[in-house]
This record gives sequence, C-alpha cells and structure tokens, in this order.
Amino acid sequence: MGFMDNIKQLGDLKKMRDQALEVQKKLAGIKITVEHKGVTVVMTADQKVISISGDNDLPAGQAGFDKITEAVNESLKQSQKVAAEEMKGLMGGMGMPGM
Repeated sequence: MGFMDNIKQLGDLKKMRDQALEVQKKLAGIKITVEHKGVTVVMTADQKVISISGDNDLPAGQAGFDKITEAVNESLKQSQKVAAEEMKGLMGGMGMPGM
C-alpha cells in the first residue's frame, strides 16, 4: 500500500465523516410526534425528547407513569425508523459491502 493509497483513504474517511455529520444535523431537525394512550411525546429523530404532555384524565401514580413510559418507548421506535431510513441513504452512498 503506497503513500497515495493512504491519502485516498484519508479523503474517503473525511467524506464519510462529513456525510455522517450531515445526517446527524438532519436527524436533529426532524420532529416526531407520537400520541399514545393519552400521552403526547415530541422527539427529534436523533432521539432527544422535546416535550411530554398528557390528557387531563391521565391517571396518577404507577398507571400514569406506565402510560408515559409506553408513549416514550413508542416515540423511540418511530425515531429509530426515521434514523434508519436516513442512514440507508448514507450507507448506500459509501459503497460499503454488507451494509
């Protein structure tokens, strides 16, 4: 492996890093809203919770906590789906075998 091959690899790594940062910024700008059993969770596609709110009839105690937990988990699933779709484009552009 020659010096020029090393330079090319560095250029490829920089390109991949730049693409990853671009996807990361894009995910941070995508908001996902999930309403589940009276709880609304707003989350970015990079899995940062923006807000959690509940109906006025949301039960107190463990029952309410369980509903909030379910809603957060559902919003995480949705954000993972969005992130996976965005990453498909990134991985396709990198020409990485097996991805």
